[in-house]
Amino acid sequence: METIFSRNKVEHPEPIKAEVQGQLPTWLQGVLLRNGPGMHTIGDTKYNHWFDGLALLHSFTFKNGEVYYRSKYLRSDTYNCNIETNRIVVSEFGTMAYPDPCKNIFAKAFSYLSHTIPEFTDNCLINIMKSGDDYYATSETNFIRKIDPQTLETLEKVDYSKYVAVNLATSHPHYDSAGNILNMGTSIVDKGRTKYLLFKIPSSVPEKEKKKSCFKHTEVVCSIPSRSLLQPSYYHSFGITENYIVFIEQPFKLDIVKLATAYIRGVNWASCLAFHKEDKTWFHFVDRKTKKEVSTKFYTDAMVLYHHMNAYEEDGHIVFDIVAYKDNSLYDMFYLKNLNKDFEENSKLTSIPACKRFVVPLQYDKDAELGSNLVKLPTSATAVKEKDGSIYCQPEILCEGIELPRVNYDYNGKKYKYVYAAEVQWSPVPTKIAKLNVQTKEMLHWGEEHCWPSEPIFVPSPGAREEDEGVVLTCVVVSEPNKAPFLLILDAKTFKELGRATVNVEMHLDLHGMFIPQNDLEAEME
Repeated sequence: METIFSRNKVEHPEPIKAEVQGQLPTWLQGVLLRNGPGMHTIGDTKYNHWFDGLALLHSFTFKNGEVYYRSKYLRSDTYNCNIETNRIVVSEFGTMAYPDPCKNIFAKAFSYLSHTIPEFTDNCLINIMKSGDDYYATSETNFIRKIDPQTLETLEKVDYSKYVAVNLATSHPHYDSAGNILNMGTSIVDKGRTKYLLFKIPSSVPEKEKKKSCFKHTEVVCSIPSRSLLQPSYYHSFGITENYIVFIEQPFKLDIVKLATAYIRGVNWASCLAFHKEDKTWFHFVDRKTKKEVSTKFYTDAMVLYHHMNAYEEDGHIVFDIVAYKDNSLYDMFYLKNLNKDFEENSKLTSIPACKRFVVPLQYDKDAELGSNLVKLPTSATAVKEKDGSIYCQPEILCEGIELPRVNYDYNGKKYKYVYAAEVQWSPVPTKIAKLNVQTKEMLHWGEEHCWPSEPIFVPSPGAREEDEGVVLTCVVVSEPNKAPFLLILDAKTFKELGRATVNVEMHLDLHGMFIPQNDLEAEME
């Protein structure tokens, strides 16, 4: 198990033909592109945390029934600087580096009074984002890196903060029907007026400005002031419906003063994050048309969440589904010292992830009695009016033990039935993948001994009429010495295996990614 996590992986920049078993659908043409940490040791230095490793991109290309694999390290400034000096010289979230000769890409410790903040790493290891015809590797800092989805080459570096005043941004943006990107970031500058910004990057630029990048046309849709100016909420994703943005301000907070002095104190940035279990979790809803926040205050108990599943509107209510924890133990599990050979016996989450459905009544009887449930939909989720006019929400539990949820993106922001996810139970690393029907709570599963699947990605079949008409793809790492890793292709409807593409390489456990249909790749080449 140890090698799955910590051993440096070799890159394979030239395509390797996979051995295909089973029958792949003839329409499945394109590239599954994924991202995650692949190198944790540089020279004599080691990263402390699995999420700190250098970004390794890998892809499976589907072409006329054949499958080709390749992998390549993201040539970020961080990568180049570390490799050149043969040690870790650029700090990551869980690993502070000393001393730091790369002054150009990692900033000096900053003083809160001067409103300068550290320049973070450009080791974009979490996800892939599409912008127009271009693709970017992303993480949670203000940097993203353009990549070639076919060769995995690293191209230019983009700094969000040149276009919008954010220091951190999510690696889970949303796309509207026109292909524009909607994303959220935290602005921790400006005399302590910490706020969360929702910003929009257009999918294309006007004809006369063809040479300009889409990022130059980035606009702030709205800003939400942080409830605590020096301790903004950490968030990894947000939700979207046809008319609203769903943002959850959780009591898992980043202490800016601690962040400002972390370098001097010799501690990592992760130590500046703390869960305040006595606090509330606040829900914010922003009207996408008026760009104004709904004035009613909605809240629930303290929780930690990373992933939104989906959200939609129904009869004057906003329904949103998330994966939530009772504490922040998940992050600590991934310190490499915890991912040792006894990992499977010793690593048990203190809080199992729960799929929670919250139902929030935007239109309700203002004269409703205090303590009465304002939810009018058939669900066990409740929303109760309090004395001060705020509304206390309690969820319906859809299921427990799943993470890394994905939906058919054609149903994003709409009423939906199915979510595909990795099954984790009490261990933080997936052992199975699952399909959950959120309406009936029925589940289908796939799992095999010694197999560790990644986030499952749904790909709709051309002209699909039903929500689950298509395939589910997941990369599977194998911890049995004589078995090779593979890409698994399941029928999304039945969850039966259609085929697998096996590659004789040491594949890394990845985090997130996307499927790029052949037509989109051709558009990019043009």
